[in-house]
Amino acid sequence: MSELVAGRPSRLRVEGLRCPHGLTLRSPRFSWWLPAGTTNQVAYRLQVGEWDSGRVESASSVLVEATGLHLQSLQDLSWRVRVWTDLGPSDWSAPERFSTGLLTLTEWVSTWIGPREATPLPPGGHRPAYWLKGEFDLGVAVRRATLLATAHGLYEAFVNGARVGDQELTPGSTAYAHRTQVQSFDVTSMLHAGRNDLSALLSDGWYRSVSPHMKIADGYGARTAFLAQLHIELEDGTGTVFGTGPGWVFTPSSITAVELTRGQHQDQRITSSDWQPALCADLGHGTLVGPVAPPVRQVEELPAVAVRRLPNGAQVVDVGQNVNGWVRLRDAGPAGSRVSLVHGEALDADGDVTIEHLHFAHLDGVAQTDSIVSAGNDEPYEPRHTTKGFRYVSITGHPRDLAPADLTAKVVHSDLERTGDFACSNADLNRLHEISDWSFRGNACDVPTDCPTRERAGWTGDWQLFMPTAAFLYDVAGFNAKWLYDLAAQQLPSGGIPTIVPDRHESLRGEYPFEAEFFATAAGWADAAAHVPWQHWLHYEDHRLLDQLYPTMLRWVELQERIAREERHSSRTGDRQPHEAFLLDTRFQFGEWLEPDETDDTIHSLMRLEADMGVVATGYFFRSAQQVAAAAAVLGHDADARRLAGLAEQVRRAWQIEYLAPDGTIAPGTQANYARALSFDLVPGALRAEVAANLVAIIRKAGTHVGTGFLTTPMLLPVLADNGHVEVAYELLLQRTEPSWMTMLDRGATTVWERWDGLDEQGVPSDSLNHYSKGAVISFLHTHVAGIRLLPGFPAYRRFLVQPQPGGGLTWARARLDTPYGPIESAWRQQDGRLHLSVTVAPGTTAEVRLPDGAQAELPPGTHSLVSDLP
Repeated sequence: MSELVAGRPSRLRVEGLRCPHGLTLRSPRFSWWLPAGTTNQVAYRLQVGEWDSGRVESASSVLVEATGLHLQSLQDLSWRVRVWTDLGPSDWSAPERFSTGLLTLTEWVSTWIGPREATPLPPGGHRPAYWLKGEFDLGVAVRRATLLATAHGLYEAFVNGARVGDQELTPGSTAYAHRTQVQSFDVTSMLHAGRNDLSALLSDGWYRSVSPHMKIADGYGARTAFLAQLHIELEDGTGTVFGTGPGWVFTPSSITAVELTRGQHQDQRITSSDWQPALCADLGHGTLVGPVAPPVRQVEELPAVAVRRLPNGAQVVDVGQNVNGWVRLRDAGPAGSRVSLVHGEALDADGDVTIEHLHFAHLDGVAQTDSIVSAGNDEPYEPRHTTKGFRYVSITGHPRDLAPADLTAKVVHSDLERTGDFACSNADLNRLHEISDWSFRGNACDVPTDCPTRERAGWTGDWQLFMPTAAFLYDVAGFNAKWLYDLAAQQLPSGGIPTIVPDRHESLRGEYPFEAEFFATAAGWADAAAHVPWQHWLHYEDHRLLDQLYPTMLRWVELQERIAREERHSSRTGDRQPHEAFLLDTRFQFGEWLEPDETDDTIHSLMRLEADMGVVATGYFFRSAQQVAAAAAVLGHDADARRLAGLAEQVRRAWQIEYLAPDGTIAPGTQANYARALSFDLVPGALRAEVAANLVAIIRKAGTHVGTGFLTTPMLLPVLADNGHVEVAYELLLQRTEPSWMTMLDRGATTVWERWDGLDEQGVPSDSLNHYSKGAVISFLHTHVAGIRLLPGFPAYRRFLVQPQPGGGLTWARARLDTPYGPIESAWRQQDGRLHLSVTVAPGTTAEVRLPDGAQAELPPGTHSLVSDLP
């Protein structure tokens, strides 16, 4: 028998998740890292429960399908893998576990239940949370028990009075009419022989809270509901199922009013009493799905760093960091004390918390206010049915002086696994990386939101530009897939894409069909339908997801094609030229959005469709067509691939005719338009140098200040570096005067601002102070400073590029990334006028290295040292 390789496979994942609970896929896929020190896998052997694949000749170790594995509902399975590599066979990996939920919807026998609420309903934000409860008897001890639960609303489950699990804000935010997530919990240890009870605390949650964006309540439905099914195996070998349905009761809870986006109000003196029969509802089980993404949890606790009492009596607490979540107040004071907590990102001139900067236009409903009436029993107050974005909390009504130990900030977001990090010799850049990371964490609460304060919405434009950065920082494969499933489900029949996903107003499309279509073609937002699935493929090599999303991608590009062919901007006169059939210059557009010099008049012009934004929209039309053509080629849709590639070339040519002059000038001549043209490869090779030089001239004219907004900020520094102007990129990155990233640091930002002037020189805030979009600049630190980049045609870093581009006075930098195949790293330092580079290549991958002196190398797995002269 061959000698075993030292080490064993590691980082075992099922559907990209570690030890997932309640999967509802019949054919889950398995991934692992090869043993350290090996080069390539030639075969593997999987054991899943009692099933054994035998030796399978394959180099695949990412999302491997277990052909022949037949799963059943409610299985709790152990699995392991061993591999054969160039060095021989490995030992078995350490085992990991996963479990299945109900694999067929017919196995659901429980009925949805809910409280019998008043008619008409109180307005949104004024509705209480309700307790729901059912009781059952068990004659003997329990061997195994699994609770499956979900809600139209937000629920916490309890067994015999003890809270079940550590997941928060369940069942999560989804397109409920299409996909309602079911959570699965092992509750074996919580049950006993005799009388038991299962209860739930139910509130509005995402399901029917007032939408901060549109000010409309009941977006998914007017009635909350809870569904649960408890499967119990008894020690005597028998089994039973207990679930929601007739016999359950309800009562209002001590939470007298609660809304996910506004706040929670509680009277601790109220006890659960006057139980009444719950309302049963035939809502069906057709939308129920198992977990795809990591759950939301309390991932960190931040103790308060300071408490200060103001002359007006308010006590202002600073937790030192802008976060998403809530606070835990140690006690609310003596009985009858009425305590109010207002959460915000900034302070006003008097030192009190302000949320005035979050009220603008139609978004005037920001509250972020909790309140509590104390029962005087020293019970902690922790409002888990609402979230806020905040650094500061203004507390009034508490009768004693509070100390920092009295309050803790609970950081709440999707429990994502960190995969990448960066550090360098410049402390400011390290800090910029940190606040950008925090900004993403604050907006990764089950869906990728724009801000955790004002809108808390999954804006498609924000996520499509930040997703590649997020995929370096964290494993967002499941998080992103969950969002994409909602995007596909809510695509309009025309092929248009909502600007916000999940779209709480889908049910209103029939009532407002024009409004639904009006916003569904915004360039850079709707293009998430093509860009995000393609980026997912590049980062995670998920063939199945790409195949599932391909129809969505194709329908979006075909809609763009139809609009370009059939419509023409009203400002155009004369005979239509042939190339105009490929210009996308009509419909609603956001444009670049929030460039430093953008005025309210500019924004209103966009909103009134007066501006011709074809230079932006046609550019995105080209990129989307090109990406869907590439997806078609990957999936084997050869005819589509050829047709779409041809379409992309026609769109690119039309863009060049309309917007690019022979001298390399672009009209309109903004930093954004130049950066987008270079980044999207809209410019012919012979003109790239001239276009890049013109971009630099515009930047210099602006005093070497950034001039981009939402869409192209992530592109600006990379295109400068890739076109011979790396020092200009560093100058922009390190610019200390407004507008700049360093201005944010110098003014105390702990997260990235929505506007470049989020806090002015006097400390007056404007708009959100936690918008990750401009933080996407840190991808430049990963891809150009440290130099780790994806290569076309090699998803998941199977073959990757290391090309560091030192500058800006940096003396060292390093970045590490845990790819689906294993850890890779680039670390360099300057010494004696030379660059000393260390590159770590994961087993099963290859690195291409390009050094500053022009030398190139191809590196196999392992850690390698290289030296280069510096130009």
